[in-house]
Amino acid sequence: MIDHDDTAVDSTPSIHHPAHIEQMRQLGRSHQASSLSEWFQINFHPGLTIHLEETLKLSKEENKHCYKVWREFTTTIVPPFFPGILKMLNKFKELGGIIVVVSHSEQDIINKHYKSQTEFPGLHPDRIFGWNGKKKENKPGTWPVQETMKQYTLEKKDILVIDDLKPGIIMAAKAGVDSAGVGWSQSHQIPGIKADLSKTCNYYFETVSDLANFIFSDS
Repeated sequence: MIDHDDTAVDSTPSIHHPAHIEQMRQLGRSHQASSLSEWFQINFHPGLTIHLEETLKLSKEENKHCYKVWREFTTTIVPPFFPGILKMLNKFKELGGIIVVVSHSEQDIINKHYKSQTEFPGLHPDRIFGWNGKKKENKPGTWPVQETMKQYTLEKKDILVIDDLKPGIIMAAKAGVDSAGVGWSQSHQIPGIKADLSKTCNYYFETVSDLANFIFSDS
């Protein structure tokens, strides 16, 4: 069960942060725009929703406008997959593995990213749990894990959750399945993020190759 943004695709520098800058510009609040490193830190803690609601205190209309701008960016820009991710996922599928994406991005956006990649044509997740506005059905809630276990007749020991942020790691812990924190995005170069996440997951990997070696290990 793999996260998408900043785990599979390098999307914050190419999409989400530029969208944030544009949102603040259009709202006339450019003075409240965050730098890229600040944006990474906000996403890690306290989290984007809390930042928008409690720090920026966006109104309903401002929220709607921000969402419109965000959709303009996410539907027109396709971010690159991190080197080695698609190769690892393709090998996993060839060996009979099941790939489930659990993300706070929306399902149509994730679908587009996988369909747009040309490294392994036809490679696509078996199921995608994207943001749908129902908090109980999104991480850190355990519904995606429970649904995956039910759909594919899996036991807890069969599942590994891979994420660069806490919601996925918390979801895994609450569901009783193993988690792997990953730190190959720029965010994990920020002091404290790597140390904080690595304390809460079962495993922590700094490179895609290290994760792949772990997944395909015989031990």
